[in-house]
Amino acid sequence: QVQLVESGGGLVQAGGSLRLSCAASGRTFSSFAMGWFRQAPGKEREFVAAISWRGGSSYYAGSVEGRFTISRDNAKNTVDLQMNSLKPEDTAVYYCNPVTYGGTQSLFGSWGQGTQVTVSS
Repeated sequence: QVQLVESGGGLVQAGGSLRLSCAASGRTFSSFAMGWFRQAPGKEREFVAAISWRGGSSYYAGSVEGRFTISRDNAKNTVDLQMNSLKPEDTAVYYCNPVTYGGTQSLFGSWGQGTQVTVSS
């Protein structure tokens, strides 16, 4: 089992940047493709980005393509999300979770506490 702790959120103006980090415990972290998800108030949680278990390939939701970059460091058991050109509609609580690579669904039913991102206009 992998336990997940997200961090790095905050309040930023539109057009600004933030870098989120997900720290995972568990010796099997590097065997999972990893994804970032977000949940805005009153909305369902949605897929944002995913990266392969080696980190060699990734894919994104259309709404963040070209603005967000996902990366991972298997030696440190971390997966990051660099978010640039932020928009007010990016405001949400962000979570990480393993995924089946190529899909947009989380593998685990349990989630970390998430990290709040608020983008002001």
